[in-house]
Amino acid sequence: MAAFTGAALCFGSQAESQNVSPFKHGDRVAFVGNSITDGGHYHSYVWLYYMTHFPNMRLTMYNIGIGGDAAKQLARRFDDDVLARKPTVITLTWGMNDTGYFEWYRGDAEQTAKARLDTSYKYYYQMEAKMKALPNVKNILIASSPYDETTTATPNNLYKGKSAALLKVAEFQQAAAAKNKWGFIDLNRPMTAINKREQANNPAYSLTPNDRVHPDNDGHMVMAYLILKAQGLANNAVADVEVDAASKKVLKALNSNVTKVSGSVNNLSFNYLAKSLPYPLDTVSRGWGNHKRQWDAMKVIPFMKEFNTEMLTVKNLSAGNYQLKIDDEVIGKWTAAELAAGINLAEQTYTPQYQQAIQVMDLNEERWEIERRLRNHAFIEYNVLYDVGLHNTDSRAAMDTVNKRAVKEVFVNGNKPNYLLSRYKSVRDTWQMEMDVLLGQIYKINKPITRKISLTRIN
Repeated sequence: MAAFTGAALCFGSQAESQNVSPFKHGDRVAFVGNSITDGGHYHSYVWLYYMTHFPNMRLTMYNIGIGGDAAKQLARRFDDDVLARKPTVITLTWGMNDTGYFEWYRGDAEQTAKARLDTSYKYYYQMEAKMKALPNVKNILIASSPYDETTTATPNNLYKGKSAALLKVAEFQQAAAAKNKWGFIDLNRPMTAINKREQANNPAYSLTPNDRVHPDNDGHMVMAYLILKAQGLANNAVADVEVDAASKKVLKALNSNVTKVSGSVNNLSFNYLAKSLPYPLDTVSRGWGNHKRQWDAMKVIPFMKEFNTEMLTVKNLSAGNYQLKIDDEVIGKWTAAELAAGINLAEQTYTPQYQQAIQVMDLNEERWEIERRLRNHAFIEYNVLYDVGLHNTDSRAAMDTVNKRAVKEVFVNGNKPNYLLSRYKSVRDTWQMEMDVLLGQIYKINKPITRKISLTRIN
């Protein structure tokens, strides 16, 4: 019997977040940012929650990140890469690249950082003006995940002072959101609090262990958790069912329907239809350079308790041990006392409904992989071709420019194999069609179905 056990840990994670409502049916959500967005999973994990918890709420979410971008680069592509998608919600995060890296080794690091941020604030205001001109678009500023100066996970990329500068950006973003009456979500301070708490026992712990900058999969799950919590979605059960075995009455059926209760205090069965699926947690490390799993985040956040409870409670069974089956699949064994106290079915990874949710997760991962190819293409378009007037030309001159830059620039060379394909519009269109097919299938198979639950006394 495989099961997830989540950490019941509390921290003031949402003290700094403000005015963030949940997404609604039909929303087109643009997640705008740098490499943390571009190569990261947090937006995909958020979408997976909506796919499974709100199966009839059709949404579209866009990864609009590009590696290396600061506010200047975000502003440059804001019209073509963001507004052209006609979003109904824009989440904007920046700051990691804006606060610099090797500059922190210089004697004038503080002055250099201030000058860099003054430049970034100027370009932020350009984006702000465009966002304010769209009254029907909901805007959310997100303070970046932190730069971890304190971990011993790696001796590299240690820039003393950068984390404090990044916190200043978070404070600026919070003030800007308040001024405009926009939503604000703070990832910086809550994730820093988790790092420091865990490092008290394990100095090598970090949500960004590989380079101090980029969250691993568990870090991205923490980010998704903080976003969902800021939206007020905590404590919305997948389902909460309570049945009295003696009277065969349904005492509770939250976010679910329970029918056809039959049997006795020794053998009980009923039909169960939840209105949501449990949230599936990936046990595979995904993404280039990552080593952690999404599931690893359960050790440091109370996600299972707050977002993933599918409770089954059965009162007044005869004392003894019971075998639980769902659709004739053996799930496990519990005592009458344990069933009377309630068990969380979302912790049982072999239930039919959890297996259904895994299929949604796997298709969403396929979609994420394809979207990453399109973001790699965007990197070339905006970081290589834009300034030489070859943006969106798909021309031989564009390919020649990429070939020339790839000789000396490692990131261009790394994206070149993808561009050899993506430079053809027909290929990009096909990738988009593949994602559309995947989404169509996701929203077809994510609908909960009626399950038969049976409890049989075995001794």
